[in-house]
Amino acid sequence: MIDPKHIGKQLPSFSVVAEAGQLRFFAKSIGETDPVYLDEQAARDAGHPGLPLPPTFLFSLAFQMPNQAWRDELGIVPSRILHGEESFTYQRMAYAGDTLHYDVRITDIYDKKGGALSFVVRESKVSNQRGEPVATLRTTLVHRNG
Repeated sequence: MIDPKHIGKQLPSFSVVAEAGQLRFFAKSIGETDPVYLDEQAARDAGHPGLPLPPTFLFSLAFQMPNQAWRDELGIVPSRILHGEESFTYQRMAYAGDTLHYDVRITDIYDKKGGALSFVVRESKVSNQRGEPVATLRTTLVHRNG
């Protein structure tokens, strides 16, 4: 079981650049056909300054967190992790070329199935290079104990 004493723990913050090539690849891989996400001219014609991030792309950027030592501190074994849930609250659009800063903390830890499963909830506040809030992600990881 994962100790709830870690609730409130601040995880290492990090920044990542949203690259146009990654955005296009992601959009194609999820079956996105709206040219706004694939073609810079179409994005500009629609009133965007560049390619906008597809709505769930922020989740994939979160995997670029360089320091994963927090998992060891909590006793999380990567091969025992399942993705439980993801939710997004958006404040503004982000675009290709933006540098996105992730400020991450653990907001909840609880067990189910008599302790066989531990749930770790992370909240990531994402802001752009101007310090403007972009989105808040809530990620629930399920850890199979035992």
